[in-house]
Amino acid sequence: MKNTALIVGATGVVGQACLRHFASLPGWNAIGVARRAIATPPGAQALQLDLQDAAACAAALGSRDDITHVVYAAVYEQPGGLVGGWRDQEQMRTNLTMLRNVVEPLDRAGGALRHVTIMQGGKAYGVHIHPEIAVPARERWPRDAHENFYWLQEDFLRERQARSGAWHFTIMRPRIVFGDAMGSHMNPIPALGVYAWLRHEQGLPLAYPGGPARVNQAIDADLIAQACAWAAQSPNARNETFNLDNGDVFVWQNVWPAIADALGMRVGPAEPRSLGTLLPTQQAAWERIVDKYGLAAPRDLAAFIGQGAAYADFQMNHGKAGPLPPVIMSSVKIRQAGFAACMDTEDMFRKWFGQLQQRRLLPRADEARAR
Repeated sequence: MKNTALIVGATGVVGQACLRHFASLPGWNAIGVARRAIATPPGAQALQLDLQDAAACAAALGSRDDITHVVYAAVYEQPGGLVGGWRDQEQMRTNLTMLRNVVEPLDRAGGALRHVTIMQGGKAYGVHIHPEIAVPARERWPRDAHENFYWLQEDFLRERQARSGAWHFTIMRPRIVFGDAMGSHMNPIPALGVYAWLRHEQGLPLAYPGGPARVNQAIDADLIAQACAWAAQSPNARNETFNLDNGDVFVWQNVWPAIADALGMRVGPAEPRSLGTLLPTQQAAWERIVDKYGLAAPRDLAAFIGQGAAYADFQMNHGKAGPLPPVIMSSVKIRQAGFAACMDTEDMFRKWFGQLQQRRLLPRADEARAR
């Protein structure tokens, strides 16, 4: 029998990459789950489901005897309050409920479930609330003393798995995630692409809009997908937590010339400004870009970038005063456990902007240089 991976949150930046990857693997079936319609890659299936609806989840999953693995990449973010919502009690409870509504129908006598992977991230170490964290952050540290839906989901998963004993879990903690998903709340790539082309159409260079420099880490969404496929079958990943990154570090100001080059633009002097404030006012300008270049991107700007502009502000340190301490998480543990894939972060930026251009979601670099 084939393994069957249920990829939950399949329209998000991580879930979309995981659905593509598992669907490409021999010996695997892949089913994408999301509330929105899913554009399935070759070999994948789609299941449209509201994870907050317990009855609907039970009806859709409770009788399935083929689902062996779950990659849970769904997250509920309050509209318009991305960073502030990370400490909201209702948001925390909603994220717990969504995970329960997936796992409980599958964790039953006679079920096929063997492994569940969930996502955490740098917020596990309090990067969103502490001005500084020790470097490098390690998985073996005691739990950071702050409220977080990560802990609610993790405690539920540990308690459920201990009672069942029939399956295992893995917790991934990726750093800043980059991919090609549209409408994602935590993918800066589409928002940065829109910002660049707004500047281009005004005849302006690509000015860095963020705050002071900070040494940080990134993770390519496709690397996360590869890590999830490894964890699904490696005994070394059972009931373990792993930090995950590309394998290098980066500073936004240092990779900005590569981003500009990938988008066909020249770099200008820094101009600090909030993309979360700017981009929502540019609907008409974006429509003109879509029409002028015959793009396949949504004319609705919010449908293209989600809350990615506000997320970019947070990651690029908008409004902060420097110097800022580095945010580094050790990825030694996962490498020692057997997953050693890595990627140059500058190459990652070129890859994802190139993907958006290839799919006609952004104009091509040669179009920028020609006009």
